[in-house]
Amino acid sequence: MFNVILHRPEIPPNTGNIIRLCANTGCALHLIRPLGFELDDKYLRRAGMDYDELAQVRVHVGLEACLQELEGRRVYTVETGGTRLYSDARFEPGDALMFGSETRGLPQRVLETIPAERQLVIPMRPGNRSLNLSNSVALVVYEAWRQNGFTPSPP
Repeated sequence: MFNVILHRPEIPPNTGNIIRLCANTGCALHLIRPLGFELDDKYLRRAGMDYDELAQVRVHVGLEACLQELEGRRVYTVETGGTRLYSDARFEPGDALMFGSETRGLPQRVLETIPAERQLVIPMRPGNRSLNLSNSVALVVYEAWRQNGFTPSPP
């Protein structure tokens, strides 16, 4: 269906919730090292690792390795500084949705490689910093899936 990329996630329960989300929506999850936790972390396991058999989770040594694996796929970033509302994008199966770490977001050098029309933002009230990472991923994944008729992907 879609590919979710987490660039250097730091908080185990967020990643666990996203694993659960990916299992239930048919998305593949790509985790970019370094991670702020071990994959056997009890909080990660409690939040979602019991879904790890139902989710496609890949761990990459760096973003370049991930993007090489996803070559030919459209990559969207979701950041507070994005230039386009996430709901205005027209998603296609196979698209990759990239999110930054909870405390740092995506590095500027990564953002500079993505065309402006694929740098998405989730609207918020002025002066607020950001939404929780797992909430942000859920919003965008469900919008992308909705646009594609909630068509299930093969297991």
